[in-house]
This record gives sequence, C-alpha cells and structure tokens, in this order.
Amino acid sequence: MTGPVSPGPGPGSGPGPDPARPAGLPADLSQALRRFAGRTPILVAVDFDGVMAELVDRAEEARPLPANAEALTALGALAGVHTALVSGRALESLMAVATPPESTLLIASHGAERRLGPDAPPLELDAGQVRVLAGVGQVLEATARRYPDAWVEHKPAGRVLQVRLARTPEAKRQAVAEAEAALRELAGEPGMDGFHVGHGKDVLEVSVVRADKGQGLDLLRRVTGAQAVLFAGDDVTDEHGFARLDADRDISIKVGAGPTAARFRIEGPEQLAAVLREVAAWRG
Repeated sequence: MTGPVSPGPGPGSGPGPDPARPAGLPADLSQALRRFAGRTPILVAVDFDGVMAELVDRAEEARPLPANAEALTALGALAGVHTALVSGRALESLMAVATPPESTLLIASHGAERRLGPDAPPLELDAGQVRVLAGVGQVLEATARRYPDAWVEHKPAGRVLQVRLARTPEAKRQAVAEAEAALRELAGEPGMDGFHVGHGKDVLEVSVVRADKGQGLDLLRRVTGAQAVLFAGDDVTDEHGFARLDADRDISIKVGAGPTAARFRIEGPEQLAAVLREVAAWRG
C-alpha cells in the first residue's frame, strides 16, 4: 500500500514529470494506473460520499467536487471505459446529489439497488420483507428518539441509524449498542429475523436484502465484461469491494485514513481527479 499522495519532485531534484500525464501521484500508483489503462474494457468505480464528494453533516447537501465530476464524465466518454458509482445511498438520493450522466452505472444501497440501464426495474420487496422492514424501523426510531441529533434514514430495502451529529463519541457508541441490542430481541420474534446489520462511519445500517459492495462490483464486472476494475472508497463498507479485486489486474484505492485492505491510498476526495485524469491520459 502506498502512503498519502505526495507533491511532485521539486526544482533540481531530477527529471520533471512525464508531460503526458498529471503530476502528483506516487510512482507505484502511477505505474499501476498505466498498466490498468492498457487493458480493454476497463471499469472505473468509485464511492460517492467521502470519495467523489467531501463528507457533510447533511446528506442532501453533498455534491461531487467539480474536478471529480468532470474527470469521471470525461473517462466515461472514452472507448472501452465504463464508469460507475458504488454507494450506500439509496438510488434516488444518489441520483439527486451526484446527477451522473446516463451512461454511468449505479450501485446503490450497498448493492440492493442498481441502475444498469434506462429500463432497469425498481427494487421490489415481498410481503415478509415489508413486515420485517417496518419492525426494524420501529426499533431504530425508538433508539433515535433517546439521542438528540440522531435520526433514521429510510431506504427502499433498509433503515439507517445516523449518529454523525450525536453530541459525543460516547453517545454515538451507546446509541449504536442500544439499537443492536433491540435488534437482537427483534430477531428472536417469529418471522422477524430476515434482516442484515452492517456498520459504516457513524451509522448502523439494517437491510432486508443481503447485499454488499463486493457483490455490486462482481455484478458490474459481469455486465461490462471489464478485464480490469479500479475501485476507490473511503468507508469500512468499501472493504467488501476491495476484497473482491484481483491484486494483479485490478486497482483498489483507500481514500483517507483508517485500516484497509486496499493496495493504494490517497489523502481525500481532492486527490481523486488526479487518479481519474491519469487513467484518461494513458488511455489517450
């Protein structure tokens, strides 16, 4: 794994950067991107929050950094390149904040929702899943009422306890622990165990559809026929995606701090455009 993105060589430190590509990326990442870009077709998939966009307190206020949006759109216009957003957001929310081109493939709700074409059918739950989802929502709403600034996000296949704005780290931990305990009780009731619990940054997510970003990337690889996949993510939920990538042909990039299985790392969303532009430069 590489360290954070470093500045390019300074004056007098040796030959300047290759003028054919953007400067500023570690040499080993740049070399890997060159090999990746030489395959056809390729898939470039990125998470949205914390990768395309800076993290914000109110999810509806998130927007992609202009340079990232421009670079991903430009990549998607190149022959033999497929682009995708792979997010934990609900599909409707992802489309609203990202406003992606129609050609951009979308994996939302950690894979429970997807937009793989203009005629893609919406997610539909059966009666049992609807019943379980209602029970999960009641449990999480009861927890949120006990903690100021916590709230429950509704997704088509899940409910999410959001604790990012909770007043103290201890309050965040306690709210999640109480919700988990209540969910264990719910699972013991007849017919109410059909849900799956996951953790992210300051969230506890419960879904009635088993899905993760690794499965989402597998689906995208099959749909596009990609010979190599690049995936960039910042959250613990992105580790499922990193785990599905092949170390020899694919590229995994952790955005920001934290333990990871990703092979490379960049400091934050402001470095993503350089990665995307480099892939485009080598394709050109």
